Amino acid sequence: MKGLKKQRRIQIIGLSLAAVLGLLAVLWFLPDQAFQFFRSPSEVTEAPPGPNEVFRIGGLVEEGTLVRGQGEVITFSVTDGGASVPVSYTGVLPDLFNEGEGMIGTGTYVNGTFQATEILARHDETYMPKEVVDALKEQGVYQPPDG
Repeated sequence: MKGLKKQRRIQIIGLSLAAVLGLLAVLWFLPDQAFQFFRSPSEVTEAPPGPNEVFRIGGLVEEGTLVRGQGEVITFSVTDGGASVPVSYTGVLPDLFNEGEGMIGTGTYVNGTFQATEILARHDETYMPKEVVDALKEQGVYQPPDG
């Protein structure tokens, strides 16, 4: 009986060790960008990624650069104060998207322009979905945020 317990314990330790080594091997071979939430415009201009690399860029929408083109095409520049990257996006922008506000975009960097496939706008701590505000107003308990 003692031999069976010892053998089972050795098997469990061996499997645990193999799992830890497997996880460490996966982490070792992951690209450096796998742990990066987004790149700043300065990082993109210093070391431009390849045209097939999908990544996220984050920063502030530069004042005076937001241009709505034909249809759903929108162009603007995103900046971090040190560099500015032109962005082109086809689609509908989030409601809170505005010049001077924070944003994160997913896409590729082609010919000096970030071609976005998704745009996320940052909201402040007082944000409430419109449906919640409407429901609170109907109940008569809505308190507008101090601004």
